[in-house]
Amino acid sequence: MQNSRSRSRPARAAVPLLLRWSVLLAAVVGWEAAARAHGSVYFPPPLRIARHAHGLWFSGPLGHLFLTRAAVDTILPSLGRMAAGFVLAAVAGIALGIAVGRSRRAYALCNPVLQFARAVPPPALVPVFVVVLDFGTPMQVASIAFSALWPVLVNSAEGARATDPLRLEVAAVLRLTGPERLWFLVLPSALPRIFAGLRLSLSLSLILMVFSELLPGTADGIGFTLTDAQTRSDLLTVWSALMLLGVLGFLLNTGLLAVERRLIGPGRSS
Repeated sequence: MQNSRSRSRPARAAVPLLLRWSVLLAAVVGWEAAARAHGSVYFPPPLRIARHAHGLWFSGPLGHLFLTRAAVDTILPSLGRMAAGFVLAAVAGIALGIAVGRSRRAYALCNPVLQFARAVPPPALVPVFVVVLDFGTPMQVASIAFSALWPVLVNSAEGARATDPLRLEVAAVLRLTGPERLWFLVLPSALPRIFAGLRLSLSLSLILMVFSELLPGTADGIGFTLTDAQTRSDLLTVWSALMLLGVLGFLLNTGLLAVERRLIGPGRSS
């Protein structure tokens, strides 16, 4: 009886996964059928797009992880800029957010500024960084980091403020030091909100990465590939870049969710 229950648990766990992938498969099949029925050059079938993307970026030798030279010149620079901006935003946002959230006075003073900065559309800030830093990688990384900072900062501050006061009183009775309270009480309490902010910042980083590469002065990256393919009316490459962005977003978010579950468990993840 117990063995049958243990065997049925993986089957029950696999049902939601199969349902999610079946919806995606149905969407792709519907797209394929509609594109072939319409026969428009502006609306190619997904299988044709996938073959073009494979030949363009993922048909390289095994020693290069199947990446072609075009993939190295297109995907890696974009991921490097995005990673640099996201890491800067995450480190600064968590540190500043925890500091602001643990002080009532600091939170009261900074909250209007935080809410104002969070409400500004991130792409609107890119021209400001162009004026300050000119075109190039520093401008791109700075615009990604600045725009992705605010969700992490605000959520970290809210998470730090939500620490149970009773636990803090117990920590005071036990004479825990400030760093010990931060490590054992504040950070574990704030982690669900911190990861919620990190997921928002990850999406913003991907958006800002592409947007910054659409500007003049960029010679590589996915955004540059989009602009270049559009000027050459290479619609298959345009669609391939869009599909690549969707896959990258899904993989990055899945990886961040795996880290979140590893640190705080599936029951407490937001």
